[in-house]
Amino acid sequence: MAVIHRATLRPSKLELLAAWVPGRPWGGAASAAGLEQVAAYRFDDPAGEVGAETFVLRAGDTLLQVPLSYRGAPVPELAEHLVGTTEHSVLGRRWCYDACADPVYVAALAAAVLTGAPQAEEYVVADGGRQRREPTAHVTGSGTAAGVGPLGTPTATDTADATTVRAGDLELVVRRVLTPSAAADGAVTLTGTWAGQDDPVLLATARRR
Repeated sequence: MAVIHRATLRPSKLELLAAWVPGRPWGGAASAAGLEQVAAYRFDDPAGEVGAETFVLRAGDTLLQVPLSYRGAPVPELAEHLVGTTEHSVLGRRWCYDACADPVYVAALAAAVLTGAPQAEEYVVADGGRQRREPTAHVTGSGTAAGVGPLGTPTATDTADATTVRAGDLELVVRRVLTPSAAADGAVTLTGTWAGQDDPVLLATARRR
């Protein structure tokens, strides 16, 4: 369950991403066009400490996928993957990282792809209670494994259209540039749909090495 506060963020998440994405190997489309949010989905942190939100963004004619993790304190081991910090009017300062290098996100993504674990249900804190909110993207993992097993410290490597994450014997490929017709080549997958995109789009794949 993802608990979301109605809050002001300075800078906003989209402003952080607009400054960071164009410098990534896969973010060239954002250099010539502004970013527009198309959809988003979240994963759960079982410990309830780390937020994990993935954005689908439009840069001109290109769709980009950008996962972020949110933490309440800096993580020295993730320093090189820091996207930026934002002041949250309820939670205070938040450190926003490229989630592909964050072990909490990697474990959640692995569970979704390999076991079919569902995305997080979203609840907004309002009027002293919580109201369920429908995610703007719906994702489905194709795997049927009983579990993920232990993962090593993840390492993330960017290419022109994807990020490859290696954790122990697991290799996850997070598609950064989204192509509706992309093939999975026999791997287990995470696919997603959103408003205006009824056919599932390949978001990530997983293989054991």
